[in-house]
Amino acid sequence: MARTLNRLTARTVETAAAGKHSDGGGLYLIVAQDGRRKWSFIYTSPAGRRREMGLGVAGKGGVALVDARQLAAAARDHLAHGFDPIDKRDAAREAQAEAEQERKRVKAATFALWAERYIATHEHAWRNAKHRYQWRATLLKDAAALGDKPVAQVTRADVLAVLEPIWRKKPETATRLRGRIERVMDAAIAAGDRTDPNPAIWKGGLEPLLGAMPKAARVIHQRALSWKDVPAFVHALRARQGDSVAALAAEWLVLTAARTGEVIGATWGEIEMQAEGGPVWRVPASRMKAGREHVVPLVPQAITLLERAKPLTGGAADAPIFPAPRWKGGKPVGLSNMAMLVLLDRMGWRDRTTMHGLRSAFRDWCAEQTSFPREIAEAALAHVNADKVEAAYLRTGHLTKRRKLMQTWAGWIDKGVTRLDRGDADGSANVVPIAPLSRVTG
Repeated sequence: MARTLNRLTARTVETAAAGKHSDGGGLYLIVAQDGRRKWSFIYTSPAGRRREMGLGVAGKGGVALVDARQLAAAARDHLAHGFDPIDKRDAAREAQAEAEQERKRVKAATFALWAERYIATHEHAWRNAKHRYQWRATLLKDAAALGDKPVAQVTRADVLAVLEPIWRKKPETATRLRGRIERVMDAAIAAGDRTDPNPAIWKGGLEPLLGAMPKAARVIHQRALSWKDVPAFVHALRARQGDSVAALAAEWLVLTAARTGEVIGATWGEIEMQAEGGPVWRVPASRMKAGREHVVPLVPQAITLLERAKPLTGGAADAPIFPAPRWKGGKPVGLSNMAMLVLLDRMGWRDRTTMHGLRSAFRDWCAEQTSFPREIAEAALAHVNADKVEAAYLRTGHLTKRRKLMQTWAGWIDKGVTRLDRGDADGSANVVPIAPLSRVTG
């Protein structure tokens, strides 16, 4: 075999004339008429076919003679083991291309991409737009430092760096953020974009590094307006209702003691003006926190708001009562969950209350200024009652008493607003009757 191999020399490779020159063992230097040179391995495949496999350009700047011989030796080894060298080469190239594609895919599978994927997959089960906004805000803003990192490369130290600055200052936000990061990483692991353990896991992971929050920090209450200041707040709202749909929606929220998501999603088809006992707003279960329908008795002040809002969309059943300034596809859509927060900012009230805090003001007023039973106030707020039988009764048999409660609330607010219109410095203080005359029986 030694006599039949290595017939060529480095000089021959550079100077050989046009033609096919054998180096032995199937390796050939092929020189074209124009002087171009290449290496070929010519062989008979295991299937009995005569085949030629290119090994690259020969000559100066190309594949050196010693390297061509190694490639030919590898091809002969494949043949000795029953494999076609060309098939093996093609398979190797395909595997390399797939590996490169996988590398690019994993590199592109950033935390931000997976956060968006997780939200898109799960947001249909979330009750309101506010929840969707909070997920995006925490994952894409509060965890922005993770955004461009491939999920495969996110470390526990990375997650720790995001959480540590807010762990004590904003414990509720930090806790939710950690849980959401963990869920996103779980999804990436399940899809195969990450093989390492979840870096945001709590037990045995971040817990020893962050430690438990101080007990006092675990319950964070939202800012709530004092019930005494509600007339002043409504007075300020009414000054803006000529050009602000959000101001109309905010007063509706006050008069109905509803949640923001329930208000901004309200449609005209949910209003029943001819209901037995008086007009009602029937909020579907899909938009309620407890996942069950809530019937709200509508007082005359709320009906007046509806009359002012009706020209905005015309009152079609599927149209929002409180539309956003910009419509989509030529159709009205409800206000965003941020609209009333922006309104609070512009009014200068955001440091005093949240929209949810107005529900707390209503509940405090019920407890301190009326003798309506506790369960009536709780039913008005659509709070969950553990007793299913009692809860069902409250939703039906107590609607009349709830209507009386809401009318008392609206009437008290109107008196305070009237005082302020007359120039009283503190409209609310003057309209609170002295107990026990302030007590309204349920």
